Amino acid sequence: MSPSAKAPTAVGLYLAGVQFLFAVGWIVYVIYLPALAEQAGLPKSVVPWLLLMDQLIFVVCDLAVGVWSDRAAGVLGRIGWWVLGVTLLSTVAFLVLPWVAPRGSPGLFVAITALWAATSAALRAPPLTLLGRYVAQPAVPWLMSLVLLGTGIASAIGPYLGLALKGLDPRLPFALAGLSLAAITAGMVWAERALSQRQAANRAAGLDTAPPASRTARDGVVPISGFLLAALLAATAAQVHANLLAAPLYLRHAPASMLPVLLPVFWAGFNLALMPASLAVKRLGALPVMAGGVLVAAACSAGAWNATSLEALVPLQGLAGAAWGVSLMSGFSAAVFFGHVGREGFMGGALNSALAAAAFSRIAVVSFVAPAPVVATQWGWVPGLLFALSATLLWAIWSRSRSGH
Repeated sequence: MSPSAKAPTAVGLYLAGVQFLFAVGWIVYVIYLPALAEQAGLPKSVVPWLLLMDQLIFVVCDLAVGVWSDRAAGVLGRIGWWVLGVTLLSTVAFLVLPWVAPRGSPGLFVAITALWAATSAALRAPPLTLLGRYVAQPAVPWLMSLVLLGTGIASAIGPYLGLALKGLDPRLPFALAGLSLAAITAGMVWAERALSQRQAANRAAGLDTAPPASRTARDGVVPISGFLLAALLAATAAQVHANLLAAPLYLRHAPASMLPVLLPVFWAGFNLALMPASLAVKRLGALPVMAGGVLVAAACSAGAWNATSLEALVPLQGLAGAAWGVSLMSGFSAAVFFGHVGREGFMGGALNSALAAAAFSRIAVVSFVAPAPVVATQWGWVPGLLFALSATLLWAIWSRSRSGH
C-alpha cells in the first residue's frame, strides 16, 4: 500500500490522539477547578457558573470556528497553520491557570479561563472540515470512529485520573496535558497536506468518488434544524444518563469504592461499538443507523433505571454506552455528509455546539435544580424519554426524506 493510500487512516489515528489529549486536558481542568477558583479568591458557589460559562463559550465558538474553517479550506495549509497558532495560544492560557490562581486575582483567573475555552474550539470543528473536504464519503465513518475513539478512551480513564491526581500539585498535570496537546497539534499542517495529496492522487488516477449530488442518497435531503434538534435531545439524554445517573444507580447495588471500576463500563461499550458502527453507516446510511442507536440507548437507559441487581445493571450500562457510540459516530458522519461540499465546518461546528448545549443543561440541572442522587431517584426516566423522542424525530426525518416529500 502506498503512503498516500495509508494517509487517511494515519490522519484518523492522529486526530484521535489530538481529541484524546484535549479531553484529558478538560478532565484535568474540571478536577482542579474548585481548588484553583478558591485560590483565586472565588467562592465555591462560583464554580458551577464557571463551568456554565465554558459551555456557553463552546456553543458560540464551535459554530463560529466551523463557519470560518469552511472559508479557510479554500487555501491549502491555512486550516492547519491557523489551528496550530490558536492551539498554542490556548496552551499558554491553560498552562498559566494554576500559576495565576494563587495570586488571588478573580478577574484575571476568569479572563484566562474564558480565553482557554474560546481558543480550544480550534480543535473541534476544523478537523471535521478537513475530513469532509478531502476524504471520500465511504471512508468518513471509519475515520470518524477513530477520531471519537480518542474522546472515548479519555472519558473511560477519567475516574482513574481523579484518583491519580488527588493531592498532586496542579502545575504538573496542567503542564503535561497542555504541552502534550501543543506538541501533537504541530502535526495538523501535515494532516491537511496528507489528505489533500491523497485526494489529488485519487483524482489523477480516476478514483474520485461519485458527484456530490449522489453522495447522501441513502440519507436523502434532510431539514438541518430537525437533525440538530434530534442530536440535542440525544446528547442531553446521554449527559444525564452517563454523568448524573450512572454513579447513583451503581451505588444502589455496590459500594462507592467500586465506582472507579464500574463507571468506565459505559465508555468501554462506547469505544467497542465505534468500529462496527462505521461499517453499518457505510452500508445503510448515517440517519437510520443514528436513529437505531438512539432507540437502543432509550431502551438501555430505561432498563438501567429499573435494574434490580448489579449483574443486570452492568451489561445494560455497557450496551447504553455502545448505543451512544453508534449514535454519536453516525451523527458526526451525517453532519459531514450533509455539509458536503463547502459547509462541513458549519455542520460539524453546529453539532459540537449542540453537544455543548447539552452539557450546559446537565450542569445547570445538577447545580441549580437537584443534585445527582435526587435526579437518579426521581428523574431516572428522563434520559429514556429524551432518547426516544430523538429516535422518533430521526426516523420521521429519514422516512420523509426517502419518500421525497
